[in-house]
Amino acid sequence: MEDLSKLSDEVVVEIIRKKDKNVYSEIINRYQQKLLRYATYLLGDDQLGADAVQEGFVKAYIYLNSFDIKKKFSSWIYRIVHNEAMTLINKNKRYFPLNIEIEYDSGIDLEDELIKKELIDRAHHCLDKMPILYREPLSLFFLEEKSYEEVSDILRIPVNTVGTRISRAKIIMKKICQKNAK
Repeated sequence: MEDLSKLSDEVVVEIIRKKDKNVYSEIINRYQQKLLRYATYLLGDDQLGADAVQEGFVKAYIYLNSFDIKKKFSSWIYRIVHNEAMTLINKNKRYFPLNIEIEYDSGIDLEDELIKKELIDRAHHCLDKMPILYREPLSLFFLEEKSYEEVSDILRIPVNTVGTRISRAKIIMKKICQKNAK
């Protein structure tokens, strides 16, 4: 069998559809950590994030034949996990804080690390107060490093709306952080 790691997602999907269903493990290996990080950002809970990702992988597998090979697979699977996360939010009908965990290189000096930790904690506190409408595009763009087009595909909103929401989110974040700094 050929080296799957060198193939595009779309080619791997074709192999899964036509030849070998077991190759789906390659999709899971490629996306599990990224999707878990994204779902956890949205839900603010590791376990709920894992549940959303697991359900997302199951649904993606079930509906794999409906995926349009001409489109980007990553946007499609992120959208499925996004929908699962939104379902969990609606099911629990409560506010989910944004959970950010960033690991640092062990070569950083202790003082710098403490300053960065304090900044992250302050940013976390500010993000917790933001409406999910603005947290979603902000986390996809800055934390998941998705392009505006990918964020648009995932959230199913126009690209211009993505730009507007990210712009407004920055303003809201700044105001929240300034208010909390006093």
